[in-house]
Amino acid sequence: MDERLEAEGEVAVARLSIDSGDLRHAAAHLGNALTAAPQLPDAYEALAELAVAAGGPVAALELFSADEPYIGTVACIAHLHAAAGHWDSALPALASVIGADPERPWAEAAWLADPDLPGRVPPDAVTQAVAVLVRTLPDPLPPQLREGVGPFYALVRACVGAHPGHSLLHTVGSTLARRFGDSSVAVAWAERARDLDPGHWQAVVLGGALRAAGRRDEALAVWEAEIARDPSDVDLYVDVAELHRDCGRPAEGLAWLDRGLAVEPDHPKALPASFALRHAADGGTKDLLDLSDHLRSHPEHGYAAALLAELCEDRPWLGHVHPASEASVNVLHQMLANPSSARDHEIELLGSALEAPSTRLAVRMGFPNSKIDYQAVAEPDPRVPQYRTETPLWLFEGPEGLDARPALDPPSARAAELVRDVAEPAWPAPVAAYDHAVRLSGLDPEDLLAVCVHPPLPREDEQGAYLLGRQPEMWVRAVQAFACLGLAHHRADEPWEDSRRRALLLDLLFGPEDWTNEAAGFALLATAWADPDAREDVGARLVDRMMAVGKAWRERDATSLASLCRLVLACPWLDETFLGLAEKMLEAAAEFDARTPQDEEERRTGITAELEARASGGAAAPQGVPEPRSFLKRLFGRAR
Repeated sequence: MDERLEAEGEVAVARLSIDSGDLRHAAAHLGNALTAAPQLPDAYEALAELAVAAGGPVAALELFSADEPYIGTVACIAHLHAAAGHWDSALPALASVIGADPERPWAEAAWLADPDLPGRVPPDAVTQAVAVLVRTLPDPLPPQLREGVGPFYALVRACVGAHPGHSLLHTVGSTLARRFGDSSVAVAWAERARDLDPGHWQAVVLGGALRAAGRRDEALAVWEAEIARDPSDVDLYVDVAELHRDCGRPAEGLAWLDRGLAVEPDHPKALPASFALRHAADGGTKDLLDLSDHLRSHPEHGYAAALLAELCEDRPWLGHVHPASEASVNVLHQMLANPSSARDHEIELLGSALEAPSTRLAVRMGFPNSKIDYQAVAEPDPRVPQYRTETPLWLFEGPEGLDARPALDPPSARAAELVRDVAEPAWPAPVAAYDHAVRLSGLDPEDLLAVCVHPPLPREDEQGAYLLGRQPEMWVRAVQAFACLGLAHHRADEPWEDSRRRALLLDLLFGPEDWTNEAAGFALLATAWADPDAREDVGARLVDRMMAVGKAWRERDATSLASLCRLVLACPWLDETFLGLAEKMLEAAAEFDARTPQDEEERRTGITAELEARASGGAAAPQGVPEPRSFLKRLFGRAR
């Protein structure tokens, strides 16, 4: 139902209740009306009618229960307090409503726009209201939220102008101006606040305003001087340390954190910040793992969770699935970007050498009627498992064994839907992904394995539409990653070394080269981050798989190499020899991927000839696979 129509219906019922004398019932419906449409004029008119029927706005307040703080109810309470001139209650109540749902027009009330209001409201009431509001608003405020909060900000600006001698109003007003991106206003108000009263919070806010304005050295000077004057605020040590990090001086920042920890060793921000600064200094994953372990021991430390998510955000496998690099995926992206493409188009792709079987899943998710063929299998044969496995996912059929088919029947509808609901292409950190997947722990492992080769379509939301229409391979990889995380929770009470979950994941890790190797590797990594007892074993298995794929990569494409290297690099407990080797292999893979293959024109010519021959009903001579990469052999010689 349209929100306005719903609100109008609530107002109509409220007026009938007023006419019948059931005022409490009317109050409930008016709260519902404002919840549905905060800007509806009829709702405010009916609220005024309710106040008259109750004997005035103060009496009408008794009809609304503060013990049931529904957002529409609190909005009604705020407006009734305003009608009674109770600004100390009206403004904070309205601020709490705006802060709880800043996208909606709660501030579009006639009394808030009254030009005489700034001269009538006490500055302490405005100060309290702004303090309530900024506690929940993001900093900076996204553009889409500014319209809803804008009328309240306009009142604050007018009140600051009406009370030039009120230091705290200027202080909290500066924090709101900063969220709106008004850096010059924020600095000016904060400077005025400090001039009026050179107190601690005035200095803290001035430093924040200067930092937001890009005046970092000035901000540091203000904050460091305040710490010298009052060394008790460890939060300020953290701010100073992180600003040094932002200026490219993490070592100086660490010195400040050490001083803060000496004041308060258990400070919930200082120790997590120290891990982040050490990571900024060395760039490895050890400090990220230490931060993750700290968060595991202190799940109540929200700042640690936010820091870890920030540091993992842009790192493959730490914050999101690793991107795919197969040639067919690159072609898929080009086709999806073509405005004339449609999902029902019949697409035929021909590759020179067999790719990971899961690429077919991605291409067919984007274009269900597509046909994918390959000319040859490059050696060493990627279809051969590294070790004997008991969990085959793929059958390689056809005369040359080039047609990969799922070896498992589709999963149950319940399992497919649950994985569809749980899977995400990104996550805050590996342990967060591991914890999120616990919902899959009750599924049969056979269903989870089947989901890997029969992935459901993305969810029918904005993100799902984007993935299906632009990057279906990311969704396939997300489904496989979370199916493997579900396996990682299977019989979680079994000791790791002899567990069924370990055996299943190792089968996938060491199976034929495929995206499912990487998905299983990530599930192993996430398990190790969550369970220190599994770390040594998981690190050894990931190194083993990386070395085998690296050896194959010397002779032919092995697109999972970079992904496996990053998984190994996310195991900082490993010996430096293995970490250094993973770094060199990753660099070599990146260098090669950046080059144009010397035989690209030859491959294109051969593939074009075969496609033309197929179209004419003939058959072209098969094209050979590329010669071994001699320069890559030399790179690997140095790496070893």
